This record gives sequence, structure tokens and C-alpha cells, in this order.
Amino acid sequence: MADDPKPRIVWDDSKLQLNYANVCNVSSTREEFNLLFGTNKSWNMAKTDINIELTNRIVMNPASAKRLAILLANAVQKYEAEVGPLDLGVTNDDPSIQ
Repeated sequence: MADDPKPRIVWDDSKLQLNYANVCNVSSTREEFNLLFGTNKSWNMAKTDINIELTNRIVMNPASAKRLAILLANAVQKYEAEVGPLDLGVTNDDPSIQ
């Protein structure tokens, strides 16, 4: 029915946890995307090993991953419009971000 009100989204934060991540790795299969979040606590980048402490793994279906990609792209675009461009020193074809 056209007069039915749209459902309201209620964000339940009763189980919300806060974790900081400055590293993210993404892998995928046909059925799911895996996002690994962690923290690089190495101050000296010249070390032979850089240890990343993984704290969270988020698994989502491809449709949810695409929605997340759109949401993040929009958020970054808005941030850069307000604050200025983010120069990561890498490009999309850089093998370090594959």
C-alpha cells in the first residue's frame, strides 16, 4: 500500500566494541569477502619483519561488500571535499595494495 510508512532503522549499539585499526587486508571467494583488521605497532619500518596484530575479521557476502565499498567511497569523497585530498603515495595498480 502506498500509504504504509517505511520501516525505521534502529541502530542497536548494546554490543558495540571499539577497536582501532591502521591496517586492513581483503580477500574473497565466490561466496564471501573477508576483511582482516589489525594494528601495525612497528615504529621502525626498516625491520625485516613487520608484525601486524590482527584484532577483527569481518565476513560478508558480495552484495554487502559492494554496498560497503560505495559507502566508503562516498565518505572519503565527502572528507576530501571538506578537508583536502588524501595522498597515500600509491595508485590502484600498485602491487602493495593488492
